[in-house]
Amino acid sequence: QVQLVESGGGLVQPGGSLRLSCATSGSIFSVYPMNWYRQAPGKQRELVASITSGGSRNYADSVKGRFTISRDNAKNTVYLQIDSLKSEDTAVYYCNVNFMTITGRRDYWGQGTQVTVSS
Repeated sequence: QVQLVESGGGLVQPGGSLRLSCATSGSIFSVYPMNWYRQAPGKQRELVASITSGGSRNYADSVKGRFTISRDNAKNTVYLQIDSLKSEDTAVYYCNVNFMTITGRRDYWGQGTQVTVSS
């Protein structure tokens, strides 16, 4: 059983920063890439950042230079540091891991954490 629990969201002024955390259970953390998605009101969920088990990172163009994804394998936790927040960053942020098994793809999601950027 894989469980993902996000935390760290909140209300922040434009230009501010937040650090989101995603604590995981199960034995998959150190093996698979971890992802952060976000979903703004009325929009589709989008992938914003990924990190492989070896630490290689990828970002959506819209967040490059402002978001930093990291992972602590000893704590089974992945982080998303968000700097220079903009109103368009307002969304529910979700932690995700997905992988293939012999019976098909498996997708696991956390419950999400709300980030609201407003003055």
